[in-house]
Amino acid sequence: AITNARIVTVSGSIIEKGTVVIRDGLIADVGASARVPADARIFDGNGLTVYPGLIDTNSSVGVPQARPQGAPGGGQGQVQGQPASNSNYPVGLQPENNVIERLSSGEAQFEQVRNAGFTTVLTVSRDGIFNGQSAVINLAGDTVSAMVLRPVFAQHITYRTLGNTYPTSLMGTFSALRQMFLDAQRLNEWKKVYDKNPRGVKRPDADASLEALIPALNREIPVVFNANSEIEIIRSLDFAREFNRLLRAATKPEKSWTD
Repeated sequence: AITNARIVTVSGSIIEKGTVVIRDGLIADVGASARVPADARIFDGNGLTVYPGLIDTNSSVGVPQARPQGAPGGGQGQVQGQPASNSNYPVGLQPENNVIERLSSGEAQFEQVRNAGFTTVLTVSRDGIFNGQSAVINLAGDTVSAMVLRPVFAQHITYRTLGNTYPTSLMGTFSALRQMFLDAQRLNEWKKVYDKNPRGVKRPDADASLEALIPALNREIPVVFNANSEIEIIRSLDFAREFNRLLRAATKPEKSWTD
């Protein structure tokens, strides 16, 4: 029995403080006045929320599997399904890419996941060093807009190279990431100065990639690092320390979701 929890039901109103009774893997009772059986193991859910389904916090469901073609120079090429960008950076280093632009609402894509008990996912692209912006979606709905709960949740980063385009080594990847955040920090300060008083100040350069990093620098969205080795975890933590405003960053291995 899960007691004293906030319970989100499938079709009814939210129960602000109630009990869920589970027996043999099935829900036996749920409600504000549900009785706790004498033989139940009790879990106090005070301050927690119970949802009618599992939530996958690292999914690519609904995103086409085709990978982008490498771009020979800055700003050339784009991820399949993404609109053209005014970025000065190559494909793979474009954090402005939003998974919503590639999401498909076809029912067949989500049936298997729903049958496994998942009703909500945090979905993100697997392409590039910057995987782009993830979104929280429900696995039901006839259109993408009907499925989206939160169109931008986090900025995701994976430590990899871009093949024949810089960066071609992991050291280069670390360097490129750091430089882009530094450039975004500079652009952010430049925009503030210009907005306050544009007189005698050059108009800030337009770059979608750097502008997409400003919400992370302002701690408006978290940054998720896919770190799968000790050095990658250390680099991620050092990165967050250097950019003090990035302390909301979460370092999450792809296969082991341990903080």
